[in-house]
Amino acid sequence: MRFLTFLPAVCVACTCIVSNVSAQDWPKQKPIHIVVGFAPASTTDLVARLVAPKLSEALGQAVLVDNRPGAGGNVAAQQVKRAAPDGYTLFVTSVAYAVNPSLYTNAGYDPLQDFVPVILGPSTPNIITVNPAVPAKNLQELLALARREQLSYASSGIGTTTHLSMERIKHQAKVEITHVPYQPAQAVGAAVAGHTQISSTSMPPAVSQVRGGRVRAIAVTSAQRSPALPEVPTVNEQGLSGFDDLTWTAFFAPAGMSQDLVNRLNSEINRALAAPEVRERLAQLGLEWTSNTSGEFAAFLRSEIDKWARAVKESGARAD
Repeated sequence: MRFLTFLPAVCVACTCIVSNVSAQDWPKQKPIHIVVGFAPASTTDLVARLVAPKLSEALGQAVLVDNRPGAGGNVAAQQVKRAAPDGYTLFVTSVAYAVNPSLYTNAGYDPLQDFVPVILGPSTPNIITVNPAVPAKNLQELLALARREQLSYASSGIGTTTHLSMERIKHQAKVEITHVPYQPAQAVGAAVAGHTQISSTSMPPAVSQVRGGRVRAIAVTSAQRSPALPEVPTVNEQGLSGFDDLTWTAFFAPAGMSQDLVNRLNSEINRALAAPEVRERLAQLGLEWTSNTSGEFAAFLRSEIDKWARAVKESGARAD
């Protein structure tokens, strides 16, 4: 009996030793692959490519970025969840990770079971802009105009947070504004060209258009104003409540990765994002970032999954 109780303890000890050796060896064996769920030049891709060379330099190993766009990041998620949890395959995606399980009949992954949250990356508010010919100068004037006239808005696509944020505004204000989905890089251009009166987008494609006077900024959807455009008030400041809608980026690993590796990756990516030249580039694009642990990110992720599930249900949005 004593032998039977001793044997599992020995096995556990052996497992710990193997795990520790594996963590110590990483990343000497082969290059690290960062799989990005979106196309080149997307915000998610930009973040991955800012981090990759810093990570490579710190670890003394090649770090390769591999874009696998499709189905709002689902294609890449389904690939990475099958990878070994050995630190050689990471997944970089967006807030779509938290939205898609509610948006798709089958997103192909469980956001809380199939991956380990490594670190929350840079985020950006969504921003509501209008063509300069639109007479509204603030959100309440825009909503009043929508009650008198038929208006339309462009977003970065069905089920994106840019779509869902505007639907949340419509729901609270009890107004009808027609949604016209665009590709992310083209949505702000719809308002610039007058194809729609309004655009709801993330900050990076909109900042230069606002500063150039080609669109007028009406509101940001974050809880606080954005340092990139501090003159633009939040939705909350303009009569609606409960808005802290961000388009964020994040790094995940396949489920089963050792906590030692998660902590090491978290530390190195935190260091990469804190580099002055990286912070400067992020600020230019209206992206904000605060250092965080994997545990802090995990708690935030759970709240985001719940929030966006409610928004999807309210909007009736479906992606398939």
